[in-house]
Amino acid sequence: MSRKFTASKAQLRPDPRFGSKLASKFINCLMHDGKKSVAQKVFYNAMELIERRLPNDNPIDVFSRAVENVKPIIEVRSKRVGGATYQVPMQVNKVRQQTLSIRWILMAAREKKGRPMAIKLADELVAAYNRDGAAITRRENVHRMADANKAFAHFAW
Repeated sequence: MSRKFTASKAQLRPDPRFGSKLASKFINCLMHDGKKSVAQKVFYNAMELIERRLPNDNPIDVFSRAVENVKPIIEVRSKRVGGATYQVPMQVNKVRQQTLSIRWILMAAREKKGRPMAIKLADELVAAYNRDGAAITRRENVHRMADANKAFAHFAW
């Protein structure tokens, strides 16, 4: 049976400048309309801005740490039991943690208006590195919601 999609993990190559698969995945998520060179330019400009703002830190380490800081440990999922829908807290697996982290950072950067994307992305990555910013707020809200609904944790099967 043929598969509709190939696993991106199998085909993913490290990015040319830093040799990081995480950076490559991030660039692919940043990309619009198949314009990878534009996405790479935005990402690398953001890395240069981070290097200027935090001269003592390696920009790819700042990026990796920012993604790590945004990763959620637990999330709520809707579960229908008997006619009622419950928000059930569940553990998040590693692949989904990374996906959500990247998605939230990009969403937070895109929500800011009026400046070039490289600057917005650099701001959000530095904020996530320092454990503040919109992406971290999103993570905290997800954790708070999971904590509020822990009474329904016994529905997680």
